[in-house]
Amino acid sequence: MPSFRILIIFLHDLLAAAFAWLLAYWLRLNLSLPPQYLDNALATLFWVLPLQVVIFWRFNLYRGLWRFASLPDLQRIVLAAGTSAVLIPLALYLTRSGAVVPRAVLVLYPLLLILIMGGSRIAYRIWKEQQLTVMLRPDSKPVLVAGSGETADSLLRELAHSPVPLHAVGLLDDSPDKQGRLVQGIPVLGKLEEAAVWAKKMGAQDIVLALPSAAHGVRRRITQSCAEAGLNVLTVPPLEDMVSGKVAVSNLRRIELDDLLGRDPVQLDNSGLHELLAGQTVLVTGAGGSIGSELCRQIARFKPGSLVLVEQSELALYAMEQELPQRFPELRLAPVIGDVKNAARMNQIMAAHRPAVVFHAAAYKHVPLMENSNAWEAVRNNVLGTQTVAAAAQAHGVSKFVMISTDKAVNPTNVMGATKRLAEMVCQALQQTGGTRFISVRFGNVLGSSGSVIPKFQKQIAAGGPVTVTHPEITRYFMSIPEAAQLVLQAALMGQGGEIFVLDMGEPVKIAELAKLMITLSGAEEDSISIQYTGLRPGEKLYEELLADDESTLPTPHPKLRVARARPADMSWHTECLTWMAQPGLRDELEVKRQLNIWVPEYKPDLHASHS
Repeated sequence: MPSFRILIIFLHDLLAAAFAWLLAYWLRLNLSLPPQYLDNALATLFWVLPLQVVIFWRFNLYRGLWRFASLPDLQRIVLAAGTSAVLIPLALYLTRSGAVVPRAVLVLYPLLLILIMGGSRIAYRIWKEQQLTVMLRPDSKPVLVAGSGETADSLLRELAHSPVPLHAVGLLDDSPDKQGRLVQGIPVLGKLEEAAVWAKKMGAQDIVLALPSAAHGVRRRITQSCAEAGLNVLTVPPLEDMVSGKVAVSNLRRIELDDLLGRDPVQLDNSGLHELLAGQTVLVTGAGGSIGSELCRQIARFKPGSLVLVEQSELALYAMEQELPQRFPELRLAPVIGDVKNAARMNQIMAAHRPAVVFHAAAYKHVPLMENSNAWEAVRNNVLGTQTVAAAAQAHGVSKFVMISTDKAVNPTNVMGATKRLAEMVCQALQQTGGTRFISVRFGNVLGSSGSVIPKFQKQIAAGGPVTVTHPEITRYFMSIPEAAQLVLQAALMGQGGEIFVLDMGEPVKIAELAKLMITLSGAEEDSISIQYTGLRPGEKLYEELLADDESTLPTPHPKLRVARARPADMSWHTECLTWMAQPGLRDELEVKRQLNIWVPEYKPDLHASHS
């Protein structure tokens, strides 16, 4: 079969050479070919064609496949035609054929040869990739592609050869210079905002965002307008995954919330983090939680000598024990069950493993649950737990202790926020010159965490609604869990002791708008799933404060990290607080809130509401 294919291509090129030679005569003689010149042209073909065959073989014109004809193939054709332009006059002179060949024919012939041979190969490839693809895959659906850059070009190439049942019918781009142009034979139809119009004209129900490096705000705007128009929105994989070769451009998937609410990749000081973590024993409390588990994954990338997972939940610890060895086979893992409030257990763990760095992510974080009947447990877990782990770390020579805090610790209106602010103060109070360096890191909501509103919305949408939002104006800051974990690592590297780092959370998002976007992305009509407003829950703020402005924070060398100018902590309240938490028995909710108000004056609880 291959030899037959080569024979067909060889005969094509032989006919192309003969046709180009005769066409050059015809053009030279003003679109006519008198009998005497025709005889002359046919006589010279006796010498031209054999020479042309040798040149074609010499330049390997029959090794490539026409279906994949590309620039290197065209370059070989140009070189072959150029060589012909030199050797044919020389051959006719040396053979003394007596034929008089017009000089214009010798100039026109190689140009026509390039045009015929190159054009036929490119035309075949276009036909093969577009027309034949559609015929062989009748179930292939037409799609629009948002973008016309290198990613879109690669996507069009891969769609032509991949089993994905899609074929592009048009591209969209906001650049006026690109509109009307062709990419892989596919036209750039118009602007991104015209997606709904062009989708209707071209019969497309899907649009692919081939914009891996576009700002998330741009992607969100395009997605919302396309989804509102009833289009299914797909996206190419992240740029870093394509560059690393993990996935191909044509590995399309439905666009997700992370693609729209996430931000630009975090630039980490990888060499510094290798120095901090590589070969060291690192301990993570709350290692099975949303943040703790992602911290473990990020830390494992830097090849620690040992990773100690401290977790109270047996199920969560088991899940991490199963996951991490599969992803990081060489990682030494020490899964440990333990309660952070248990001083004897924490000291035993520190003594056994001698960690150099501790990340303290264990905490109760759910605001309404901690507000009333569980306030005392919130104090014990968040404050006493931090004190217990931090003191054990200090006693056993830990170099750095990083405590995960929250934006709710800023001017707290709830028990959870007040306890996390008190935990920050514990770390500040323990800070001593030359000892363990205590660092706190504040950030807002993370996408997909166990306490996030997003999993709740997903379940409500899957059940057909309604989606419950507390208030039409409530806003929150969001970042992805990997981004939060990476910035925590960066803060750990930069911290010198006593700082409270504040993460740049970007722009706040209205929860009601988030709910509408999630309903749209689910493929459901917005009117078919209602949004109900239930009122603010106990201790809930309408707006979160990060204090990431110039007045209340100081800049750092990293653009996404600032240091809070927090009220300095002293040791007098610290001793009193420890004594209070150590006393046996339970505490009345009102007593807990009053005591928190004494130690955290910025916390203003509604004591009358609590009492009633």
